[in-house]
Amino acid sequence: MEVLKRIDYGGSFTLLCAVLSILVFLSTRYSEEYPWSSPAVYVPFALSIVFFVAFVLVELYVAPEPVMAPFLLRKKIPVLVGISNFFVAMCNFAVMYNFPTWFQTVLLTSASEAGAHLIPNGVSISLGSLFAGWMMHRTGKYKVLNVVFGLCPFVATILLSLMREDSPSVQLWLSILPMGFGNAVVLQTMLIALLAHLPQSAMAVGTGFGQLFRGLGQVGGVAVSAALFQSKLNEELRKRIQGEGSEEIINRIRHSATLVSKLSPELQRKARDSYAISLQAVFIMAATATFIAYCARLPIPDKSLDSSPRRLSLSHAPPPTASTSATSSGTSTPINPLEVTEETEEPDTSALAIHENNDEHDDNVPPPRPSIRRGRRRLSTYESSDGIMDLEGDDIGGSARRKV
Repeated sequence: MEVLKRIDYGGSFTLLCAVLSILVFLSTRYSEEYPWSSPAVYVPFALSIVFFVAFVLVELYVAPEPVMAPFLLRKKIPVLVGISNFFVAMCNFAVMYNFPTWFQTVLLTSASEAGAHLIPNGVSISLGSLFAGWMMHRTGKYKVLNVVFGLCPFVATILLSLMREDSPSVQLWLSILPMGFGNAVVLQTMLIALLAHLPQSAMAVGTGFGQLFRGLGQVGGVAVSAALFQSKLNEELRKRIQGEGSEEIINRIRHSATLVSKLSPELQRKARDSYAISLQAVFIMAATATFIAYCARLPIPDKSLDSSPRRLSLSHAPPPTASTSATSSGTSTPINPLEVTEETEEPDTSALAIHENNDEHDDNVPPPRPSIRRGRRRLSTYESSDGIMDLEGDDIGGSARRKV
């Protein structure tokens, strides 16, 4: 019951209503082309503003455990990571949602072949995530990875916007590779950067904070790109198709990508050109989003991942030391071996004394050298000493409702 009481029902409901309202507004205004005077347009638009303001107020003053922790909004690094996550996800989903449409409407390929062009993106995402983890494990840094590979999605989206019907197969198949690889590196390094700059007690809250912006970016990428695409497509089709019955033809072309291949040669040419220009605008929008994300990440400082996790809470409580590991009740607190960069093991003096008494002729034999255990590099900023993380406890889960 205590867990259920901590769920942010009010924040989740108002955020859901705000997102749904803005989606309905974008659909009715730009896909269905209702006028601004229509209630189907201005009502959801007004509701989206109302619910968004309500969401902010609930998070700031009402929710016991807000999904968007207010104290993180006053911190530089979490805000920058949130902005980056939003625009990275927006770029990623805008491209993935519209990329196959380009092949189906401009090159007139089948739906299966158009979808197959997303396979290189999926492979590059997996490789990018593995590469980011390996590099951070090897170097203990993430800043250089961000600066170098953070430009890959921008390059990829520019290449996508330059695709033409006569473009070589290499460009058509591999232009999307840098986007998947670069975005994977960015998302992994940004998660580590966020956790590295938060105290241990705020890690779960901080992770949810970053995922909130990433989820909003995914929805925004699909919705905004669809609205831009439909608006631009309608404009281009009206330039090219005029005369009697043109309105019906335009509506059919806009709402059915498979219809393009079945049109007469004259209409097909006009439809293909309109789709090409409209999708080019979407790819340019994605390039703008990923460039904004890149600029937002630049001020995030590097931080060595070799250091021990920050055990200070936001109240700056002193961390326990080895000398204070024993409590007043006589029980001892286990020390996480991963938090020790170098540890020496003291030889057993009692065993040495018995050995000396029994073997006096071995007095000149030097004592055994102490062994050294070296700590492993930490990619997250917390590793449990017993393999268990209590995400509901104050040490890891913490509370989203706190004062800095």
